[in-house]
Amino acid sequence: MQHARILLVEDEINMARTLAKILERKGYRVATASNGEEAVAHLKTERPDVIVTDLNMPVMDGMALLRHLRGPDDSDDGTRRLLTPPTVVLTGHGSTHAAVEAMKMGAYDYLVKPCNPDELLMTLDQILRVSQLERENERLRAEVARHQGFGEIIGHSAAMREVYTMIAAVAGNDSSILITGESGTGKELVARTIHDRSARAEQPFVAMNCGAVSDTLLDSQLFGHKRGAFTGAIAEHDGVFQAANGGSLFLDEIAEIPLALQPKFLRAIQEREVVPLGTHRPVSVDIRLIAVTNRDLEQEVSAGRFRSDLFYRLNVVHLELPPLRERREDVPALAQHYVARYADAFNVEPKIIDPEALDRLTGYDWPGNVRELQNVIERCFALAPAAHIDLASLPASVRSGPRPTSGMDFGEEVPSLAAMERELIVAALRKSAGNKNQAARALGIDRQRLYRKLEKYDLA
Repeated sequence: MQHARILLVEDEINMARTLAKILERKGYRVATASNGEEAVAHLKTERPDVIVTDLNMPVMDGMALLRHLRGPDDSDDGTRRLLTPPTVVLTGHGSTHAAVEAMKMGAYDYLVKPCNPDELLMTLDQILRVSQLERENERLRAEVARHQGFGEIIGHSAAMREVYTMIAAVAGNDSSILITGESGTGKELVARTIHDRSARAEQPFVAMNCGAVSDTLLDSQLFGHKRGAFTGAIAEHDGVFQAANGGSLFLDEIAEIPLALQPKFLRAIQEREVVPLGTHRPVSVDIRLIAVTNRDLEQEVSAGRFRSDLFYRLNVVHLELPPLRERREDVPALAQHYVARYADAFNVEPKIIDPEALDRLTGYDWPGNVRELQNVIERCFALAPAAHIDLASLPASVRSGPRPTSGMDFGEEVPSLAAMERELIVAALRKSAGNKNQAARALGIDRQRLYRKLEKYDLA
């Protein structure tokens, strides 16, 4: 491609001049270096699109230059990335063994000297075309991510963009996070995304559902036990705090921790140390805690079922996930995502969602949220042999659900969503005589979200 930049590393002056003229006639911009050291110095100020280097040179030869370009972090197992920038090596007759070694180190290709000009130009053209395709693919991946979601999380609605902003902000620190939201909204997926984008990504991500363990076993499951600590304790057990050491601990249904166990839990997350059953010796742990609940913990505190000091220790960063009915514009992208997933799982061609079926999916209220939508798409693959997902393919509950259109009559002028939301909040506050907890419950949101909306609409 014309105007691409080539760094030619060749110690033979006549060979360097000849190759440079050939390349310049084809529109390439050529810089030259007589050995590897000069090439390294050049790379500090300019990045070429391709490097063409001889292998046998004084001072620093081509193999030493390749090692420098490859960097100290690549392995020797043959799976390393291609060099950046891509490199073509030149070798003499009888030196193909060295050229093969250079290829193992990541060189893109090799040519035997004196190289055929057409062969050199064809090789460069191929390299530049591949590089252009890689850049285009990277651009397309970024574009898809921008429109569809954040990592594995799908959605481009305003509510989800707010979630993405929060994830990006908290991933870089170790603050405790409380994720709230209805069942099926993807709380564990968000927690895993935070972990994967953090400095702890290479360390364990340990998940536990506190509601799935009996009260009598929860102490042991959380903090561990020593052999003989209780009947049936025939071996030592570390517990999830120690299992997650160095990484992230994800605790679902945090509100299910019994009140009697909450002081010990509070000390564990406050002091970052646990005391296993059967011993009084604390064990230090280094974890990032991500707690999850679908309950209103402030209500649990008010009811005396959850300690206020534990709530404030957990609620350092609060991330609330919106229900699917509040981000209906994300339903088509989510549906297509699960269509692709189950086409792969069932080893069949992806199904096409008919417009009427997609309208019905978008209009449904989704009480089970994203998890329910996923189950509906899987059902369509399991039960419907047709290549299309039509209205008849959907479960009766989805087919008969409320339509997205409203029966309200606004007259000639339809108010904005923001205006309607403000009026609903005012009405809920009036009905509750200003009690924000009652107003939040009437609106189906938690109190913290209500406070944000009060600020938004200048109702504080």
